[in-house]
Amino acid sequence: MTEPERQELTEQEIVQLAESLEEKLEESKEHEAVSALTELSPEMAGEVLGRMDTDVSTELISHLETPDAAEILQEMPPDEAVDLMEELPQEEQAELLQQMDPREAKVLQDLASYPSDTAGGLMSPEVLALPQHLTVEQAIQFIRREADEKEIIYYTFVVDPERHLRGVLSMRDLILADPKTPVEKLAITNVVKVNASTDSEEVARLFAVHNFLALPVVDDEDRLLGIVTVDDVIDTIREEGTEDMHRLVGVSPEDKVLSPWHESFKRRHPWLLINLLTAFAAAAVVSLFQGTIAKFTALAVLMPIIAGQGGNAGSQTVTVVVRGMALGDLHLGEGRIVLFKELVLGILNGLVMGAIVAGAAYLWNGDPTLGIVVALAMLFNLIVAGMTGALIPLGLRFIGADPALASTIILTTFTDICGFFFLLGLGSIMLK
Repeated sequence: MTEPERQELTEQEIVQLAESLEEKLEESKEHEAVSALTELSPEMAGEVLGRMDTDVSTELISHLETPDAAEILQEMPPDEAVDLMEELPQEEQAELLQQMDPREAKVLQDLASYPSDTAGGLMSPEVLALPQHLTVEQAIQFIRREADEKEIIYYTFVVDPERHLRGVLSMRDLILADPKTPVEKLAITNVVKVNASTDSEEVARLFAVHNFLALPVVDDEDRLLGIVTVDDVIDTIREEGTEDMHRLVGVSPEDKVLSPWHESFKRRHPWLLINLLTAFAAAAVVSLFQGTIAKFTALAVLMPIIAGQGGNAGSQTVTVVVRGMALGDLHLGEGRIVLFKELVLGILNGLVMGAIVAGAAYLWNGDPTLGIVVALAMLFNLIVAGMTGALIPLGLRFIGADPALASTIILTTFTDICGFFFLLGLGSIMLK
């Protein structure tokens, strides 16, 4: 870096500078953004990058000279640095690691070995771990030496010589205790912890249940590896929520609002093609009843109502079930409860909606039989919609797939086909 100004920025100034750099990149002013970043110390530059969206910070770091980029990454919290590096091509990652201090590079490589959607992928190894043989007085001196290098010191963890987790201490208890008291006597041994392989959604659920600021991460032998903080979990919740929303409608999680059009086209059109094929299937059902539609044209007018209500009702169920799974509210073995509930809701909604549509059809057409046909079709389709809306995410989870994976596209196929079949089938039988 060219002699950077070693100024310290306030939190507000860091956020404002991060927003300013993002705007420069959006306006294709990469040179100005790079220049502004390299005027900062590596530590401050890392702080600024940490406040930016990962995609944007990755783009910015890719415009830096490799030694400069490596120096900044070394000053960032390891978990944030790994998230940023993983967005870069493998060749660039290797070059950056070569430019770093070997110990720092080893830390990042170890973190990168964990899947990004696990506790290991979220954790920071910068955890304050007190040897269990220390007294309170010695522990406070230890914390003073180590605090600057650790992410948080709200909790301190007690470990044995093999780094097995033995307990946790609050800073308050440590300060108020007798200086000669061994820390292992003060430690709370019933520690809420997560394994490095724990899914990130389960980690988020534990934070929501216990209202912790941080959770320790251990390996299979209960050795302390690192810590997951609440700010990491907030980012995870946001990302998981966005990912579920995208996948429900068959959009890749990588597709952003400002992604280039050719990338968005490549990511979106496969599911649109699948949806087109399912639309042909629905059209094929309609073609079986061309004679019925020709005789009773009122059915053609009512078809979108039956199919549309089924799609809406099913989408409600899919959303509730998928979100329940994501939040941990729906556990294995509770699928039958959900199916029974959706069956009851389908019947009740079908009776109410069916009665309304039947009355409207009778007032419009004057044929009571048409009203009965429409009411029955609405009832049957809303039952199918509710059951299908629950079965799709439950089935996807059973086979190990993401429950949100294009659930609404699959659902729409069922509700359209069934809605057309019920309406036109019943019409062909009863209206004769």
